[in-house]
Amino acid sequence: MGDIGFGFAYDPSVIQATEIYYLVFGTLTILGGIVGYIKVKSLPSLVMGVLYGVALIAAGILLFNGQPDHLKNVKVGLIVGLLATAGLAGQFIPKVMVNRAAPHVILMALLSAVGMVLTLIVFSGK
Repeated sequence: MGDIGFGFAYDPSVIQATEIYYLVFGTLTILGGIVGYIKVKSLPSLVMGVLYGVALIAAGILLFNGQPDHLKNVKVGLIVGLLATAGLAGQFIPKVMVNRAAPHVILMALLSAVGMVLTLIVFSGK
């Protein structure tokens, strides 16, 4: 494990776990947007699901392509992943806290929060 700047350390196992998380969460986010559009004809669900999903998949690919030779890709991937998970958390967590949310909303809030925590763990180097 070595320092890669921005105050966080390069730990391949944690970064690989984060990479896989981003790829899976991104795929689920895209699928959720598609399902939202099919079920209730929600164009915002489709657009935002695809945009956030692609951002998360891009973050995962950047992490994969950054190990261990191009650590700048790791930094960029983590920043993109953090922004995407924070955006999703900002959308879904308030819905869970305000009223009785549907199961898919609770799942997205939970996955967003886990993604943010995982990313912050990588940034902290713990």
